[in-house]
Amino acid sequence: MRALRVALVTCSSIRELTDDDRPLLAELWNLGLEAEPAVWDDPSVDWRSYDAAVIRSAWDYHLSPSAFFAWLSRLEALGLPLWNPAPVVRANADKSYLKELEAAGVTIAPTLWVEPGGRPDLDELLAARGWDDAVVKPVVSAGAFRTSRVKRGGPAGQAALDSALARSGAMVQPFLPEIAAEGEWSFVFLGGEFSHAVLKVPRAGDFRVQEAHGGRAARREPPPGLIIQARDALIAGPRPCLYARVDGVRRGGDFLLMEVELTEPSLYLSLAPGAARRFAELIKEKIT
Repeated sequence: MRALRVALVTCSSIRELTDDDRPLLAELWNLGLEAEPAVWDDPSVDWRSYDAAVIRSAWDYHLSPSAFFAWLSRLEALGLPLWNPAPVVRANADKSYLKELEAAGVTIAPTLWVEPGGRPDLDELLAARGWDDAVVKPVVSAGAFRTSRVKRGGPAGQAALDSALARSGAMVQPFLPEIAAEGEWSFVFLGGEFSHAVLKVPRAGDFRVQEAHGGRAARREPPPGLIIQARDALIAGPRPCLYARVDGVRRGGDFLLMEVELTEPSLYLSLAPGAARRFAELIKEKIT
């Protein structure tokens, strides 16, 4: 009987997976699965040769969303099990899903939504909300792509909004001082159960917490109340989910949701002993 084959889906700039995902690769092999990285838009990849695919670092999907969605449809047509499932990924790829979570009672960061094709005056939008310091980003984005911190009346604000609107709709949010004061919390869920949390902080003078922009992440034990609120945000979104990362800030005792990452989040497996093994076991359960 042949070993089952698993594709860990990545992008062309990270063909051998991230340092954080390589422990998962090793654990899958330890469990008897033939796992390997596979670039989602590489035409030489034979997806029919795999028994399942797990999206890990497809961090360029936002640059070619139509091609990415076509790839999802191709895997569906092949009947290849994908995690997270294609319908969940489609629903999560556009951050407008936050509207639905808010309607379900989840507290999200205050957000002003700008529809595709619109060209509103940013200063007028900020003045109407009373926001002097804000963040502008596309609704289809990853890794802080075209994400800018702007000031009302500042010279670069309108250009930042126009840039965010070039490919999709945009969202405008007040800058959250908690980002600079404490950092952004990321709660990792595997198989729907809370696994671990990290606190991400930006480098001095910046607001972006991603490591590519100088941010730093460290494992932290969050207050139990925040875990419950993060789980509630996850439950309110599309399912089923094999993996998830729920991001937000702490404001008093409340969790202010920024994103529920169900597409290609870094899961900080290397910061949580045993997490890669648990994730590998969940993958094996899904395909055997």
